[in-house]
Amino acid sequence: MLRTEVRLFLREPAALFWVIVSPTVLLAILGSIPSFREATGDDGRRPVDLYVPVAVLFALIMSGLQALPPVLAGYRERGILRRLSTTPVRPGALLGAQLVLHGGAALVSGLLVITVGRVAFDVALPGHLPGYVVALLLAIAASLALGSAVCAVSRTAKMAQAVGSAVFFPSMFTAGVWLPVQQMPDTLRGIVEFTPLGAASQALDAAMRGDWPAWSALGILALWTVLLTGAAVRWFRWE
Repeated sequence: MLRTEVRLFLREPAALFWVIVSPTVLLAILGSIPSFREATGDDGRRPVDLYVPVAVLFALIMSGLQALPPVLAGYRERGILRRLSTTPVRPGALLGAQLVLHGGAALVSGLLVITVGRVAFDVALPGHLPGYVVALLLAIAASLALGSAVCAVSRTAKMAQAVGSAVFFPSMFTAGVWLPVQQMPDTLRGIVEFTPLGAASQALDAAMRGDWPAWSALGILALWTVLLTGAAVRWFRWE
């Protein structure tokens, strides 16, 4: 099942571009701005350094909110899940394959962003690698749980795209696409860091600087993952 879903995913140039390529393109565009390669704060970090974790989160958003929900909702709309229930292959196997596929795609995209940031713009690699891995895996889980919840409340593929888009733009804001979370005013940053993408931004940034991510940020990510997964399980329908 996973092999089949991978083949179908690779046949979609739009999905490949938006999930795998577009986060790196975003980083390349921002990194090509001269002022983004100059240190602006007391810590000596440059805007491009702050935008590497942001681009990684952008990859997670594209995979979890733009790619996953329309596929699952489309399968349900066309009766594929219902027909699978009459075969030895259960619908849950397809759901699991989709989660592994889109989680893996987000991970590959994130690694590509980090590699290009290092090679092209001399962005330092994560200073606390174990902490970065933990934060990234929790962020991937939270983004997939969010996408699954969107799919659960969407009866058709078009509705999944509409609901996903409605969640997409606030998620981009809380991830720091327009303004890195670290540069937001204190009050706004305090609010944003209670969202899944805001907490992920805080955790990834801490690991990039060489610190273990704050347990509060990891706890918020884990809590959102549990809540959104529970909502998706409760509301999801196979038909």
